[in-house]
Amino acid sequence: MRPRVLLRCLWAAPATAIGLALAGIACLLGATARVEQGVLEVAGGRLAKWMSFLPCSMRILAITFGHVVLGVRHGDLAEARGHEHAHVRQYERWGVLFFPLYLGSSGAQLVRGRHPYHDNAFERQACQAAASCEDRLGTCRPVRFRV
Repeated sequence: MRPRVLLRCLWAAPATAIGLALAGIACLLGATARVEQGVLEVAGGRLAKWMSFLPCSMRILAITFGHVVLGVRHGDLAEARGHEHAHVRQYERWGVLFFPLYLGSSGAQLVRGRHPYHDNAFERQACQAAASCEDRLGTCRPVRFRV
């Protein structure tokens, strides 16, 4: 592994550790894990059922923690891969600072009367990087939160 790649992985390691802990819980609930382009993707099992109990505004398709992406279904992860892997690169850049920076961006959007997810600078950057921001609105909009 090249030193620069190793440093990016170490810088994102605290967030990855959180992702690994959540991935372990998801696997205990029947989820399965795959490695795609150096990123651990975990989905399936009872996650979809658990997600259905949440209010519409809190439902997610995928969430990224460092080098770990958790999703409801592997098909959703394949569809959102470019977007979620853009978040992986953001973690590599910002490390553990990503958490407060992301929340700060959402808070700034709320104060401005804008949407805390769709107008979040990190989400907009991930959408641009993945060219995947088409809105699939229904009566219940799935939202991808990044913590």
